Amino acid sequence: MKRVLSGIQPSGQLTLGNYIGAMKNFVELQHSHQCYFMVVDHHAITVPQKPEALKEQTESVAALFIAAGIDPNKASVFLQSHVPAHTELGWLITTIAYMGELERMTQFKDKSAGKESVGAGLFVYPALMAADILLYNADLVPVGDDQKQHLELTRDVAHRFNQRYGETFRVPEPYIPQVGARIMSLDDASKKMSKSNPNPGSFIALLDPPDVIRKKISRAVTDSGREVKFDPENKPEVSNLMGIYSHCSDLSLQEIEAKYEGQGYGSFKKDLAEQVVATLEPIQQRYNEIRSSGAIYDILKKGAREASVIANATLNEAKQKMGFILPQ
Repeated sequence: MKRVLSGIQPSGQLTLGNYIGAMKNFVELQHSHQCYFMVVDHHAITVPQKPEALKEQTESVAALFIAAGIDPNKASVFLQSHVPAHTELGWLITTIAYMGELERMTQFKDKSAGKESVGAGLFVYPALMAADILLYNADLVPVGDDQKQHLELTRDVAHRFNQRYGETFRVPEPYIPQVGARIMSLDDASKKMSKSNPNPGSFIALLDPPDVIRKKISRAVTDSGREVKFDPENKPEVSNLMGIYSHCSDLSLQEIEAKYEGQGYGSFKKDLAEQVVATLEPIQQRYNEIRSSGAIYDILKKGAREASVIANATLNEAKQKMGFILPQ
């Protein structure tokens, strides 16, 4: 079985874009791959977090992994901070990453823009992300378009380590699904749907109540005209909504076009809202069951134990090759 590693930050509410673009793919991959899915709580603190919010969001994201369909008996679900090897290898990778490489990271530029001071963790966190991946010698890493640059850095430092110290790390390949990798904002289809967007109407949160979902979709920006047609270049807003509709139903884009021919946007958006509600309701129900039962803590403990077996072996091999004396 090929090995897959991916993680989601516990900052802000997970969105429909996270589900369609990432979590649905995680659910599929677990049946044919050895999967490790983590909540990357160390990454979250590269920008200031309120402790109570970080704790709540970390548990919430972990529960949503399971509610979305990830089976803890098939995949390891854990917290990054529960496997100390992540931060130790992250430091080792920092020593072989170059300043110029880190300075070129677009996410660092975006998150630091306009700030008088920026924490060093934000600058070096791509090295920790590289360590996350390399610890598990992952074959495939599901990433969105905005994370491809970080994966390229991971590949570069893996090659560099292997050349300097001997073959140690598997060089990972990106896994970018052809469909569903990028769901755009409801208020601007040129931007990715993001939980960090300050406008809550720009995204559908996985835990939004049905009436909130209906209201957000009714207010979603549409293109001029009335035609429900998939044309990302000339009708990006409607095309984005059609993509969401297709992922939340069994209908293809062509079938959606045919269904709403001559009807305009009103009935299309109303039906879209019901499709989204129907998709999220069972996830929300399962989420509430997991949170109320407290089962997530046992799942995370089991996942961390499984992940640590692989991570510690990789870390020890890397340390030995670098010349460290391992404890006896």
